[in-house]
Amino acid sequence: MKKTMVSLVTAAALAGTFSLGSNASAAEVTVKKGDTLWDIAKANNITVDEIKEWNGLSNNVIHPQDQLKVALSERYKIEKGDTLWGISQNYDGVNFQKLAEWNEIPNPDLIYAGDEIVIYTAGNADAVETPVKEEAPAEEAPAEEKPAEEAPVEEEPAEEAPAEEASAEEAPAEEAPAEEKPAEEAPAEEEDNAGEPEVAQELTMSATAYTATCEGCSGITSTGINLLENPDMKVISVDPDVIPLGSKVWVEGYGEAIAGDTGGAIKGNRIDIFIPDKQDAIDFGVQEVQVKVYK
Repeated sequence: MKKTMVSLVTAAALAGTFSLGSNASAAEVTVKKGDTLWDIAKANNITVDEIKEWNGLSNNVIHPQDQLKVALSERYKIEKGDTLWGISQNYDGVNFQKLAEWNEIPNPDLIYAGDEIVIYTAGNADAVETPVKEEAPAEEAPAEEKPAEEAPVEEEPAEEAPAEEASAEEAPAEEAPAEEKPAEEAPAEEEDNAGEPEVAQELTMSATAYTATCEGCSGITSTGINLLENPDMKVISVDPDVIPLGSKVWVEGYGEAIAGDTGGAIKGNRIDIFIPDKQDAIDFGVQEVQVKVYK
């Protein structure tokens, strides 16, 4: 029985004619603030290179609200005599239950010639969004400082007591509130600066990736971080003469990390990015990235 594959362009032209597959959910994720391609690839069990290829990306830069495909799909036009089971046999890792789920077919035994269905051939058809919990600590840090700044304000009643005792003298009573105003303005200025991390330097660097699971690797960084016990930590290896050890940094396509390791081959404007999965580290290759070093 001859099977006919229809291009996406043709499928778009015929979308008004066929019912099946028209409501199939697209395997896409919405980029959130702080997301990186590596985070999205890890959540969906695919590689960064696959995401870049499927979405036509030439680099690792993404923006909030971008829609990214995390699976590769094609459309199939049903012919007379076809069954979902028979169609699924032409694709590795695909069964008739998945075809019914992807295309919202209530009865897998009832399909119609001429309709089209979507078939996911690679990637994760059940798109997984990255968790948002990582952003919470960064936003809470300035909020925790406020009670400490408000403490002097509670002491104001103590300053007012002498003013009540000297009610007969008008001059001291007027001076007391005048002195209080600068004290109230000072915390406001500190709050404005607290939420803006200062950048000590911005660098363009050559980046490679490494893993802690290689043969003979201890998994302990030069600053004592155990990467085997903390695989989700973001750590980079640096030349301490360029980026001081222990510095908090931001790396394009990787996010915020700690400069917590060194390496014999890491000299000058070069960094090594920790990626827990060995194959992902190999796939990273060599990339030119922007690096911000915070004060």
